[in-house]
Amino acid sequence: MDHYDSNGFRSNVGIILTSQEGSLLLGGRRGQAGWQFPQGGIQVDETPEEAMFRELEEEIGLGVADVKVMGQTRDWLHYRLPERLVRKNREPVCIGQKQVWFMLRLTASENNLRLDTTDMPEFDRWRWVDYWHPVKEVIYFKRQVYVSALKELAPLLFAENIPPQPSWWPEKWSASPEQSAD
Repeated sequence: MDHYDSNGFRSNVGIILTSQEGSLLLGGRRGQAGWQFPQGGIQVDETPEEAMFRELEEEIGLGVADVKVMGQTRDWLHYRLPERLVRKNREPVCIGQKQVWFMLRLTASENNLRLDTTDMPEFDRWRWVDYWHPVKEVIYFKRQVYVSALKELAPLLFAENIPPQPSWWPEKWSASPEQSAD
């Protein structure tokens, strides 16, 4: 059973997996056009790190020995679901997610990546992308969380020169996390 807070946010972890070259892994949602980072709910008896390693194995087939944990966000990052996606006829009502984001470096061969470790895989394809590219690919209501996580964790990957935001980057994505990123 996943953990929900008293405000209706589902506790969740997000995983930013980096290659040795600094590219980021994006997974293609199974049977859909969408792309996102691996992520998943924190169960009531788990720590965020335990949930991260469980989700890492379930979604992309990697274990503790395949990665190095570089760091995580200091606080929870929140996003709200659009009203049409809130399932009000189920308990507990989930209005969105609060997430702890982890940055990991792949230390094993990318041949260890597997998308078929569960009966209902999350992803059916994956690819490596440039640092800011996931913001453009993820569904609109998660964009500001991606911006916040990538900004906070960038110094872990880039000691001196964080890549500049691309020319397609709207000014509002650089706004404070409380503002919308659609």
